[in-house]
Amino acid sequence: MTVNGTILRAAAVLFDLDGVLVDSGATVERSWRRWAVRQGLNPSAVLAVCHGRPTAATIAVVAPHLDAAAEARRLESEQAADSAGVRACPGAADLVAEMPAGHWAVVTSGTRALAASRLRQASIPVPDVLITADDVRRGKPDPEGYRSAAGLLGFAPSGCVVVEDAHPGVTAARAAGCRVIGVAGPSLGPAGDVDVLVGDLGAVTAVRAGHGVDLRPRAGARW
Repeated sequence: MTVNGTILRAAAVLFDLDGVLVDSGATVERSWRRWAVRQGLNPSAVLAVCHGRPTAATIAVVAPHLDAAAEARRLESEQAADSAGVRACPGAADLVAEMPAGHWAVVTSGTRALAASRLRQASIPVPDVLITADDVRRGKPDPEGYRSAAGLLGFAPSGCVVVEDAHPGVTAARAAGCRVIGVAGPSLGPAGDVDVLVGDLGAVTAVRAGHGVDLRPRAGARW
């Protein structure tokens, strides 16, 4: 529920990875551009649809003649090896450190190997519940990942808050029944689709509250 218009009380917080906890934009763009050139595709057109979706799903859309699963494995292996510029997003490390154990998870469209690699590169702990493309049949914008994360934590999706920066992820969170904090950016989509809009996680603090957590504006920040 929303308390006083400025506090979101949650049983658990489910974080997207790229663009929310980890700034991997540089390596993502480099790898997709290189891949697009190798395939004779327009890099800008590929980048316009790749954010927030599983790699294989993007490849199936932009290059349906290719083996999407095989291409995705090669592309994500290349991304995992490219750590230049990968770092924690502003405020991410502080917010994760404030989260009570067993009350947060990460849900990402990448593979488990890629997700773990990026979290380590950004010095953010790998959570006990990490839902990746390896764990679901249907990736974002399908709600399966967020429903699975909530279930593994032992909570109903309606009690969870999702933090997302991409429209497919917001769509997935809403379909799962979660509330949403949106991190502003070009991939987010309509701001009206989220409950709270922030510039980055530096605007959010977490305070243990009963059997859950209160998400509040950090000192000096406004929602």
